[in-house]
Amino acid sequence: MTQTTAERVREIPSPVRGAHGLPVLGQLLDYARDPQALFERQWTTYGAVSPLRVAGRHRWAMLLGADALEAVFANRDKAFANQPAWSYLVGPFFHGGLMLLDFEEHHLHRRILQQAFTRDRLEGYTTRVHPAVARGVASWEPGRDFRAYPALKALTLDIAADLFMGGAEHTSPEEMDRVNRAFIDCVQAATSVVRLPVPPGRWWRGHRGRRLLEEFLRSYLPERRATETPDLLSQLCHVRSEEGEGLTDDQVVDHMVFLMMAAHDTSTITLSTMLELLGKHPDWQERCRAESRALGEQPSLAELDSLTSLDLVMRECLRLRAPVPVVVRKAVRETVVLGHRIPEGTFLMVSPQFTHLQPELWDDPHRFDPERFGPERREDKRHRHAWDPFGGGVHKCLGMFFAGAEVKAVMHHLLRRFEWRVDPDYTAPLDNHSLPFPVDGQPVDLYPLGDHR
Repeated sequence: MTQTTAERVREIPSPVRGAHGLPVLGQLLDYARDPQALFERQWTTYGAVSPLRVAGRHRWAMLLGADALEAVFANRDKAFANQPAWSYLVGPFFHGGLMLLDFEEHHLHRRILQQAFTRDRLEGYTTRVHPAVARGVASWEPGRDFRAYPALKALTLDIAADLFMGGAEHTSPEEMDRVNRAFIDCVQAATSVVRLPVPPGRWWRGHRGRRLLEEFLRSYLPERRATETPDLLSQLCHVRSEEGEGLTDDQVVDHMVFLMMAAHDTSTITLSTMLELLGKHPDWQERCRAESRALGEQPSLAELDSLTSLDLVMRECLRLRAPVPVVVRKAVRETVVLGHRIPEGTFLMVSPQFTHLQPELWDDPHRFDPERFGPERREDKRHRHAWDPFGGGVHKCLGMFFAGAEVKAVMHHLLRRFEWRVDPDYTAPLDNHSLPFPVDGQPVDLYPLGDHR
């Protein structure tokens, strides 16, 4: 049990009449329309533990607040599992990925994968990021209403191909576009109402995307198995645990599909948020630019770590718009969370994004204020789980330091090459059906540095 039995145990509250969504889709449409409004309504109506209506035969509950995050991420009695929950949403498309493993199997695979994310290897990846970014942004055509999101998504996929696959040197731009589309289809399949592989539905497109990704990655395996190279695909082919255990071809492909999705989708969301908010706050843009100008064109990992202002901005953007606003779990045994009995078999939606905007934890939480992460304030220290954009516990994102280095490297190049403005009244209209992204492409007025128009 995650709570002392001396405290009175309550059942999950019953839904309030008229507040449980549509009969068929439940509250999925409420979430897609405005996740934060749904979180706040659940919190106000029920508190930290609330009923959640989701289409299907499974029982769902929502857990909100930093204490709930702590209970789920600590998982002290091993009552919560990732695999059955995420498999319900995206299992056919990301099966075998680290996020979809649990307990001993997860521990074994995480220990093996950690060998590909050591500090030495991160330094090597950082060296390779800079040329990839320079090549990517050289093709941009700046001007008014430059669509930042698709440009950044193409850029981060190119970076992933270079770092993870050694450049995907035999791959045409057209095939990389198909790979990008395949990742999108796999991610968006999570919100399919009709979960049958029937064209042209999302579930069918997800299955098609997974097949394309597997074929794409398997074509590189023989070469990477034969010769160890610095890219992540080769590293996964050759890494071993302390006991000498390695990964099979199927496991390498499973992990690569998940890692490439996680790397380029979440980094794109973070970068687009940073462009939006730095475009609205030119004082912070100039502050970050001054630090980047003090470094060379291709800073080392340690030098990227020294970009203090950019780090504050990145943290604040991850707070305001978490790339992964919710995580899911399934109770594999009965447990108690914050005084509420969670029956075995219950599916849980847990939201770091809600906690990131709680006024109990953050001063003026909806305001862009990177200094809240500075040493004088450290609002993120008010609770161990006040700020959890990378998750927590044993499932905390393995690539979080790589992601931070990649985002800073991209922003470093953009700050040294461009300046941009965003209307202060603009707010990106987000598609929340899967990972949030701006449906309008997120327009910014982007110009070469010094070209004041």
